[in-house]
Amino acid sequence: MIAINNVTVSYGGFTLLDNIDFHISEADKVGLVGKNGAGKSTLMKLIIGEQSPTSGHIEMPSDLEIGYLPQIMEHHRGRSVIDEVMTVFDHLHEMERELDRINLQLAERTDYESADYAKLINRLNEINDRLALETGESPRVQAEKTLFGLGFKEDELERKTETFSQGWNMRIELAKVLLSRPDILLLDEPTNHLDIESIEWFEDYLKSFRGAVLLVSHDRKFLDNVTTRTVEILLGHIHDYKVPYSQYVTLRAERIAQQTAAYENQQRMIEKTEDFINKFRYKPTKSNQVQSRIKALERLDRIEIDETDDAKLNLRFPPAQRSGDVVFKGTDLTVGYPQKIVFRDAEIEIKRGEKVALIGRNGEGKTTLMRVIMGELDPISGEAKVGHNVHIGYYAQNQEDVLDKNETVFGTLDRIAVGEIRTRLRDLLGAFLFKGEDIDKKVSVLSGGERSRLGMAKLMLSPYNVLALDEPTNHMDIRSKDRLKQALQAFDGTLIVVSHDRDFLDGLVDKLYEFRDGKVKEHLGGVTEFLERRKLESLQELERKFSPVPEKGQDERKVQAQDNFQARKAASKEVRKIQNRIDYLEKEIGKLEKRQASIEKILAAPGKEDDVMELTREYLENKRSLDAFTEEWGTQMEKLEN
Repeated sequence: MIAINNVTVSYGGFTLLDNIDFHISEADKVGLVGKNGAGKSTLMKLIIGEQSPTSGHIEMPSDLEIGYLPQIMEHHRGRSVIDEVMTVFDHLHEMERELDRINLQLAERTDYESADYAKLINRLNEINDRLALETGESPRVQAEKTLFGLGFKEDELERKTETFSQGWNMRIELAKVLLSRPDILLLDEPTNHLDIESIEWFEDYLKSFRGAVLLVSHDRKFLDNVTTRTVEILLGHIHDYKVPYSQYVTLRAERIAQQTAAYENQQRMIEKTEDFINKFRYKPTKSNQVQSRIKALERLDRIEIDETDDAKLNLRFPPAQRSGDVVFKGTDLTVGYPQKIVFRDAEIEIKRGEKVALIGRNGEGKTTLMRVIMGELDPISGEAKVGHNVHIGYYAQNQEDVLDKNETVFGTLDRIAVGEIRTRLRDLLGAFLFKGEDIDKKVSVLSGGERSRLGMAKLMLSPYNVLALDEPTNHMDIRSKDRLKQALQAFDGTLIVVSHDRDFLDGLVDKLYEFRDGKVKEHLGGVTEFLERRKLESLQELERKFSPVPEKGQDERKVQAQDNFQARKAASKEVRKIQNRIDYLEKEIGKLEKRQASIEKILAAPGKEDDVMELTREYLENKRSLDAFTEEWGTQMEKLEN
């Protein structure tokens, strides 16, 4: 379907893509991977014709319909959400108008045997076939289903597009791309502004999509769930694997290991052969053997190891000073702006050492709560209080709005660094992959991933004991995200993170606050448990919303049986919910009891290095938690028995 043939892209003396070849066939689901700046977005622009190669060419059918979602796009203003999305069906209205014109001509003409009349009939049938194919459902219904899947609510469809954030406008453009029914989808980081539930809907859509997909994403699970082939761009070259991302990582490591072993074996053989040649080169009795081995070396097919880009983000946050037990507490918190209350009556408590994720739809208040925590926004009512000796390092979602575009990479840090760290700024930037001339680049020319890394580097300049990170992994490549996750897992302070990236959150956070429909709900445990619970609730809500209305005359006993089934299903779901909570409580009680026994053993015979005061404090805190969990366990067991 699309053939990339010997394509090279060069800028001055730098070659971005070097004589690459690969094909995309119908129904291929391809993940395009590589570090930031490797050329992934450039390749997509080459395919749509927005950019031309230095050499080589790209072949595709002239009638191929391409749906393209870039990282950065222009958003249209002046229309409602639904009206803007409905513009994708303008061609259907034009076809209907052409159909009316043909019918009018056919009604007036009498030259039934002429070629022109036959031509009109053929065009009439062609239009009717296309309309039947594209309007199995009404355009309005198709548009609403797609918008609901991407997270819009019914009462938001009539709002003007300019009243929504950039992330929500990206969803509008994505809806238009999907509804255009292209032959191939080119999607450049489409999940950056999608929440977890929208990503799940989008995954299901792409799995059932009959055309081809070329996808750039830094979400490992999204790639694994959607793609069946991985194309890596590495140092200008293409490496093609017929497997999803996680399998590609394994196969790539195995290939490099095999190449390395074969290369080392061959080098040992070459060394021995050269030793023999040098030792016996001038001995007449060995001349035939020497010449034979010289020719053998000349004919030898030398093994090469694939080039690798081993540059890694090297992160380690400075040790955190001790803060108070409670880092942030919001009591009966109602927050918003003059024109809109975002959430109300929230109870939020974040304790020292916790790693907490704020999750939910865009616009529900996650970033707004961050602003409250940072003291940038006062609550409308209730109390928001930051704890004792809390020093917060804040990473804003839109680094392009925070960083000075006219400043250089080095100057960005040099302007705010104080003390001994000033002498090590080049080393710090090197750890964030800014090396050589990179540190003199203006911020305005940096890619999204480079700006993310620079914003993170700023957090290294002070020993914060709380990190508040708003979408820190947007635009980061997968390896950089992995390094950041490892550094945050090792961070000994408190973490508050807004993220839609399930893979990044999984194993990192131990508590979640879900922002939904103007409320904030606490979920104990990690993101995996949350997703399991949330998906069950969503299915039940979907059944309630779209439950069928019985036709007139339908058997009332059948309707009653359906109602009884739904009631039993709801009760069963409630039982599962209680049982899940009991399982969680029992696991936490077991961990606490084990830790208490360990502390008691130490306190019975403390050593010189044991901090008795700290251990006593921990013991008392654990006891309070243990009592609360045990009491709740009893309550949940009573519910289960009843």
